[in-house]
Amino acid sequence: MQADYVIVGAGSAGCVLATRLTEDPSTRVILIEAGSKDHNPLIHVPAGFFKMLDHDKLTWKYRSEPDAGTNGRAIVYTRGRVVGGSSSINGLVYIRGQPEDYDHWAQQGNRGWSWDDCLPLFRAAENWEGRENAVRGKGGPLTTSNMDRSPLCATVVEAGKQLGLEYQEDVNGIGHNSVNTIGWCQQTRNGRRRASAARTYLAQALSRPNLQLITDTMVRRVVFEGKRAVGVEFARHGAIDRATATREVILSAGAIGSPHILQLSGVGDAEHLGEIGVSVVHELKGVGRNMQDHFQARISHPVEGLPTANEKSRGIPLAMEVLRWLATGKGILTYSPSLVAASVKVLESSATSDMQITFAPGSFKNGQIGELEETPGVSAGAWQMRPLSRGYVKATSNRPEDMPLINPRYLSDETDRMALLGGLRFARKMFETPALAPYVQAESLPGKDVQTDDELLDYARRYGGTCYHASCTCMMGQHPLAVVDDQLRVHGMDGLRVIDASIMPAVTSNNTNAPTIMIAEKGAQMIRASARERLAA
Repeated sequence: MQADYVIVGAGSAGCVLATRLTEDPSTRVILIEAGSKDHNPLIHVPAGFFKMLDHDKLTWKYRSEPDAGTNGRAIVYTRGRVVGGSSSINGLVYIRGQPEDYDHWAQQGNRGWSWDDCLPLFRAAENWEGRENAVRGKGGPLTTSNMDRSPLCATVVEAGKQLGLEYQEDVNGIGHNSVNTIGWCQQTRNGRRRASAARTYLAQALSRPNLQLITDTMVRRVVFEGKRAVGVEFARHGAIDRATATREVILSAGAIGSPHILQLSGVGDAEHLGEIGVSVVHELKGVGRNMQDHFQARISHPVEGLPTANEKSRGIPLAMEVLRWLATGKGILTYSPSLVAASVKVLESSATSDMQITFAPGSFKNGQIGELEETPGVSAGAWQMRPLSRGYVKATSNRPEDMPLINPRYLSDETDRMALLGGLRFARKMFETPALAPYVQAESLPGKDVQTDDELLDYARRYGGTCYHASCTCMMGQHPLAVVDDQLRVHGMDGLRVIDASIMPAVTSNNTNAPTIMIAEKGAQMIRASARERLAA
């Protein structure tokens, strides 16, 4: 099979790219996805993400490498393996990040990646349920909406105001130099249903004759002729086949998948490739390096006097919530893991907010997202917005089916540890405010006996975990560890780009799905511009 472009991965980025590129009827695209189509009903109920964190068919079943930052635990490292990728199984939170995130990318020499450059792409992607303005878009593919607001989290907002936080009605309308704010999270949701990249972008393109979607297909490697990518080799239904790209191969397999495929294809650190028995096609030492993720630890309290998600998630109350969701598109079945976000500054050296404190109208067993406790509760998760810890993704063999090593090396940097301590202590202050004090009972996690720095860090290492924001493993730039240039072309190669969250030079300060979609919008523009240049030459 043959097309102008072969895209590997039908996740957030791949769905955007396939849709935008095939808007030109003369452009042929093959989109390859390891998972199946998004038919599972859990995908489309927003709160269904609770049941998909380690799903046998909808995820890759990854585990992180045991590390000191997680007290030697190998934690579940969720990545979507289904059309729509992680946008089909995530918590739906849509927050773009601070404008300074993108200005920082540009300051590192990445032309065209400042906030002013990226904002038009965010707006073009978006179909915001609110009013269109200078920062919010209408008419784009991606439906974004306000959160259904629980009474408990409304009280959390009041608590933040009592601590001096500035209330932001639109968390995606925050400008430069923002410090100490609180507001309601937003979602990729259309009424009662999830608005994944598959259901927003790709759905409108699947009927086009110039797009071929291939599912349940494992890409084994990129095929090269010299230094030029000419296609990919894949396994499907027990047979090995090849898809040829007459123009470009685009890796959009995510911050785990894209570096893993490059390494299996002979692009990476030569010493590592030799260890796993892969011949070197092109040495790029940064492939799989510079991995970044947000690490979160939670504070939990029992609640009296206000309704929480805990008691509504079982038995008759749950049946009532299902009926409410069907009738109105509201209630706990539309909830994300976080409903309210406080962005606060805890480090003196930070110019803007450096910690995200997110609040849920429920509490989780052992403080980890998944199963809710039986009795009413509330929880706050603290995570550093711009972590300095750096990890890696490394192929363990030359077999595509073997799971790579994944290690973000959480809390390996002293600044990260200090920031997390500040965030946990700020969350505790929130629960002591006059607004919340009447409703919260004695702290259940980590508990009042955990007070010193060492005790809090030990708790975080034993019970903390990922925010699912893997990024930066094929980072953009011009320095020795950069993998792609500012046009997202792999350094030293022809006909090969990486377009997904792995190209971030530094992780954005908030959730990563919105930035990933923006990256793909920008990547599509770059690819079309290159095609026009070839025609003009």
